[in-house]
Amino acid sequence: MYRIKTTSSRLIIAVSILIIVCGNFSFLNQVLEVYPLNVKNGLFIASLAVMFACGNILVFSLVCYKYTLKPVLITVLLLSSLAAYFMDSYHVIIDDVMIDNIFNTDSAEIFDLVTIKSVLYFVLLGIGPSVLVYTTTIVSTSQRTAISARLILSGSCVGIVVLCGIFFGDSYASFFREHKPLRYHANPSCYVYSAGKYLNRFFKNKSNKFSFIGLDAKIPTSDEHRELIIFVVGETARADHFSLNGYRRKTNPLLEKESVISFKNFWACGTSTAISVPCMFSIYGRYNYDKNLAKQSDNVLDVLQRSGVNVVWFDNNSGSKGVADRVPFTSYKSLEVNTVCDIECRDEGMLVDLQQYIDNHTRGDIFIVLHQMGNHGPAYYKRYPAQFEIFTPTCQTNQLEQCSDESVINSYDNAIVYTDHFLAKAIKLLSKNNDQFESALFYVSDHGESLGENNMYLHGLPYWLAPDSQTNVPVIMWFSDSYDEDEIDFIDLKNNINKKYSHDNIFHTILGLMEVKTTVYDPEMDIIKHGHYK
Repeated sequence: MYRIKTTSSRLIIAVSILIIVCGNFSFLNQVLEVYPLNVKNGLFIASLAVMFACGNILVFSLVCYKYTLKPVLITVLLLSSLAAYFMDSYHVIIDDVMIDNIFNTDSAEIFDLVTIKSVLYFVLLGIGPSVLVYTTTIVSTSQRTAISARLILSGSCVGIVVLCGIFFGDSYASFFREHKPLRYHANPSCYVYSAGKYLNRFFKNKSNKFSFIGLDAKIPTSDEHRELIIFVVGETARADHFSLNGYRRKTNPLLEKESVISFKNFWACGTSTAISVPCMFSIYGRYNYDKNLAKQSDNVLDVLQRSGVNVVWFDNNSGSKGVADRVPFTSYKSLEVNTVCDIECRDEGMLVDLQQYIDNHTRGDIFIVLHQMGNHGPAYYKRYPAQFEIFTPTCQTNQLEQCSDESVINSYDNAIVYTDHFLAKAIKLLSKNNDQFESALFYVSDHGESLGENNMYLHGLPYWLAPDSQTNVPVIMWFSDSYDEDEIDFIDLKNNINKKYSHDNIFHTILGLMEVKTTVYDPEMDIIKHGHYK
């Protein structure tokens, strides 16, 4: 069999050029939107490709030697093929947050992302070139010759970069100062840099010391009523697709018949589940939130449990992201536990045994977390039973770019209708317990979703770059008749539905709802008690 023979330097150059030419269509499209094609811009864009190729060559030159050459190049080729697919298809950015999402994705979510197109990208841009790299014979040279060749290669790249900077100085000044988001689409430099940032964050300040908060938490003896709260963690729901918030479609036909309060100006802590879920239950808030800090600290569930509240987490998603590590947890992703399953296990399966759980806890308040599968994409058509296919035609594939905008939105909205059904059933269950509890429903989505606006899909963009569709989330409250106006000013609460709130308010609102007394509770952050705390 014929085997390619070449030097290590030439192989590095070939791989770098291949990735720049074939793995950066998303980057090129983003650049062309800012720099429309003409003679001057065309030359600048060509220099940009040359500069990024030189940058890749320089990095490879530092890490690719006799024993690391092929492993490094093959790894980069495989990862770059996958990065190219997701950036080209969904216009996402592979930053440190997205890398964290990847490590927090379960097998079911991974299969939802596997498409024929993704396999073709992986085979043609990843496996194929990797086989060529693996079978290539590297011409052996003396150590002195190898070092000289590598120095000449590196020096040439530095020289080319300098020349590009000299000839297109004004354009590069604009590129690096005014159009920073463009760099996040460069493959592989963005995900390589982000991987380093992720690893640095992962190991930074990592210690075994755990921070306990709310050690003084207690339920006052004067509290004569038992509380029963169902807190629903929604998934990938955006506020502007709830008819309760003025959306043109009836996506909340059942909740509109209930006395619910829907907050329209509510903002997520992050654009992904891995950040938003632990953040919304932590005391730190978005600006002070750190993954390691939250993981090594109590959250609001710990404080509730310490005060004597019966806390439980039921999950039909990919886990609690560490939030429920110290409270009872049950996954409803399997047929053995969830009795409501068809093509996948449904959220309403979490409600089946809920009354039995309530009946079994005859003392103390009860706080139940239900973590939905909700609107998790891109396979929105799987997120609801067939009878909830209200809006048609629907997108019956996870390759959203192959569907019309209308069909993508129809599938997404049908999943919202199913969430409406799920929440209405939860309210009905709570209503049956009014004679024993002050009961309430508190629904909060973790983040929103892009549905093709500006050719952008899914979620997970850096917060500063994310559109409102990924950060403006629906929040709904329902209270039983057992509450009176001395405890909750319902008129005032309804008047505040347009007031700006965020996930930062959830920690303190939960403590207020459960009437837990502790020094970590801030009434000014409590949505219900704000302005009425005495």
